[in-house]
Amino acid sequence: MPFYMMLLIAVGAALGMVIAARSIVHFFQLESYQFPGYYRTLKRNLLRALLPGVILSLVLLGLYFALSAWREQWFFGLAWLLVPGIAGWGIRTAMMDRKAKKPLAFTPRVKRLYFVSLLVYVLGLLGLLSLMKESTAALIVISLMPLFLPVWVALAGLLAWPVEKLISELYFHDAQRILKKHPDLIKIGITGSYGKTSVKYILGTMLAEKYQTLITPASFNTPMGVTKVIRTKLMPAHQVFVAEMGARHVGDIKELCRLVHPTLGVITSVGPQHLDTFKTVERIKNTKYELISALPRTGVSFFPDDGAICRELYDKTKKEKHIVSLNKTDDADVWAENVTVSERGSSFMLCTPSGSIQCETKLLGEHNIQNILLAASVCLKLGLTLRQLRNGIGRIQPVEHRLQLLPNPGGMTIIDDAFNSNPRGAEAALKVLAQFPARRIIITPGMVELGAEEADFNRSFGEKMAASVDVAILVGANHTAPIVEGLKAAGFDESNIHVVRSLNDASALLRQIGHKGDTVLFENDLPDHYQE
Repeated sequence: MPFYMMLLIAVGAALGMVIAARSIVHFFQLESYQFPGYYRTLKRNLLRALLPGVILSLVLLGLYFALSAWREQWFFGLAWLLVPGIAGWGIRTAMMDRKAKKPLAFTPRVKRLYFVSLLVYVLGLLGLLSLMKESTAALIVISLMPLFLPVWVALAGLLAWPVEKLISELYFHDAQRILKKHPDLIKIGITGSYGKTSVKYILGTMLAEKYQTLITPASFNTPMGVTKVIRTKLMPAHQVFVAEMGARHVGDIKELCRLVHPTLGVITSVGPQHLDTFKTVERIKNTKYELISALPRTGVSFFPDDGAICRELYDKTKKEKHIVSLNKTDDADVWAENVTVSERGSSFMLCTPSGSIQCETKLLGEHNIQNILLAASVCLKLGLTLRQLRNGIGRIQPVEHRLQLLPNPGGMTIIDDAFNSNPRGAEAALKVLAQFPARRIIITPGMVELGAEEADFNRSFGEKMAASVDVAILVGANHTAPIVEGLKAAGFDESNIHVVRSLNDASALLRQIGHKGDTVLFENDLPDHYQE
């Protein structure tokens, strides 16, 4: 076979594979280009992962047999150049999830991944054609190569990794350089299994009473996310920088501290979250404490008194430390008294050893009062007065998708707690729901990323749900089966358990059975790669 013919075939098949692999690349991006998570996602979505390659292989085999009689003709090479790409585009279009909550973003990294993929595919296929002297066998092997599309994507990601690491390090060092140009900048790190985003927004609002403050937006809590904020948002006028620090693996917080070098560290909570990667709560605890370990000798740390792991970490800390509590304790720096929690917000007396002040907030739930106390402790350390604290607390707005009250023209009260549900957050949401008058409806797919204990946590969720909920609409039969078990074990009326396939189906059912005056809690919304 002439070289030009081999090149046409290799380029055509490679183009088809690159285009058809869009949904698989999307999985890779949703898992932050981490290979263990990518493999777990492929396993959960096996049909969606294999189907693009199967269809493309069938097209290529059909093309081979259809043109076998004209193998040496010019239109044979032209067909192999054009048809796979057209087929790949059709597969891409058919497999695209147009209702994806987080569509594939064509970032520079994805573009580089596509380029590396195309290069790998062309060279790999061209190499096969060159090695296999018998063209019939070679073309059949080429036609079968798309069957391994998930592996091809992983290989391209692996080969692109050194370049991505180099680029990220360049950006990382540039962000460090920018921070060094702000020697007086007060840098605060916030981490925790739950509540870190809420505390970040609360703290940012309260600090604004005295300081020009920059907080990392949304859930920008990875090294590259925080790096981007520093490089694009930090200005000379900023006096305080608050960085949310997320973690899915041991060492993640240490890496963020290498970037930010915080002088104040806040741990909001420690508990079962991302157990699919951490495996044990002990490893989660050690990873969160990386923030405190990274503080300088003059650094200051802040903890909530949970009577459990956070209290343990507070006790072991030798640097300057502060602890807050919902109730007065001997060593609490900030605590609350006369707490009144309703469906429209909370009021409480914010107390310190040197004074107290009455405060009101729009935030729902007792756990949010603890979040406010934690932020208040940091603010007091930075010199804010009690009056400034009260003003800041009054200006705090609910964080989007975190126990957020939404207007509803149908007369129902909607509570949106759709972001990143976890055992403690779900329990807090149920307590908030219980404060509303009946009828109370929950719509939930349950919780994910809890490793081997996931079913047990969801079963317990169902048992606790029974005491706060009148109607349960569960999204996804397989994933919510443990919740159903928990509801039944708690004696919940089975006629009020409804299992639907999707969130759209749940919303449609709500329109049918919901009435004016009902309270509806949307608890968690699974990402695209967890849908059944």
